[in-house]
Amino acid sequence: MADAVLIYAASSHDSNLLYKTRFQAGDPIVYIEAGGKNLLVLNDLELGRGKAEARVDEIVSMSAVEKELKDAGQAKPTLADIVARVLELRGADRVTVPASFPLEMADMLRGKGVSLTYRREPFYPERTVKTEEELKHIREAVKFTEEAYARAHKAFVETEIRGNELWYQGSPLTAERVKRIIDGYLYENDLLATHTIVAGGEQGTDPHCRGFGPLHPNETIVIDVFPKSLKTGYVADMTRTWVKGKATAEAKRIDAAVKAACETAFRTIRAGVESTDVHKAVQKTLEDAGFKTETRDGKPVGFFHGTGHGIGLDVHESPPMGKRGALLKEGMVVTVEPGLYYPGVGAVRIEDDVVVTKDGCVNLCSYHKNLEIP
Repeated sequence: MADAVLIYAASSHDSNLLYKTRFQAGDPIVYIEAGGKNLLVLNDLELGRGKAEARVDEIVSMSAVEKELKDAGQAKPTLADIVARVLELRGADRVTVPASFPLEMADMLRGKGVSLTYRREPFYPERTVKTEEELKHIREAVKFTEEAYARAHKAFVETEIRGNELWYQGSPLTAERVKRIIDGYLYENDLLATHTIVAGGEQGTDPHCRGFGPLHPNETIVIDVFPKSLKTGYVADMTRTWVKGKATAEAKRIDAAVKAACETAFRTIRAGVESTDVHKAVQKTLEDAGFKTETRDGKPVGFFHGTGHGIGLDVHESPPMGKRGALLKEGMVVTVEPGLYYPGVGAVRIEDDVVVTKDGCVNLCSYHKNLEIP
């Protein structure tokens, strides 16, 4: 008997499964690699679509295997029985599964004599280097994301400053309205944006605060958008920081330092470089500009997160680009997103997506980084 790979998950939520099959399913399905081939075990509801869409060597009918087991005298075969039988027919009794594999299914398979071991992420290390097809999908996601930013920027341009309030089309401009402009445009173009960040003023000093309520003039507004294509599954991840009106002198200093840190990262990134070295170079640029990372009143300030991360079918993939790192390889797509956060002053984060090349990197994002919106 031999080893196999087994995944049981919904590919709409499991990127490893989507990567291997390109088949989007909202309910859990069975995927097996054995004997140099890969296959899906599908119920009758998904059988026809799987044969037409899935990029696998074989589609196995779940009901056909179930009938075989019943004909052999098994009254009520379970899904675990069906999986064990498919593995047996392919000469496999040992399987490697993702760390997220369902415990109940694992126990049931072990009860039928199948040996399971798990592999940590990245489950498929080859996912970190993108093919030309994958790069095309990411570029498309970036294109629509930039267009969504342009829609939001237009709304800010058309917004009036009334005292300490922003008014757009007859009512206060809120974080929620800006999100609807961005998320709505993306959805119209088959991308799903969830948890979009529009965080103004003090809210922006917490990097993952999604933002809420009225926005105000002359304060920094961090906008972070990371949609997933409903057609391909690939993502973009971009951040811009805007001020409607006039930025303070300190906000301008922060903005200039963050932009300099971005340029440092762009100069440092190339195949063969450790991503931690990119992060250290970014940290040094910000520190040399006079911005300390420390704790004030129990809250971290300055630059206290990673420089970036890989993207692809997930918005956070290998390689990490912070205290933890990895060797950068040609064809990886990573974010560059330095930020500075100071309560009482504001926050600036800027994020682009870049492709690692042999001699440097190529920025997939071309949308402007202007701070002020008049």
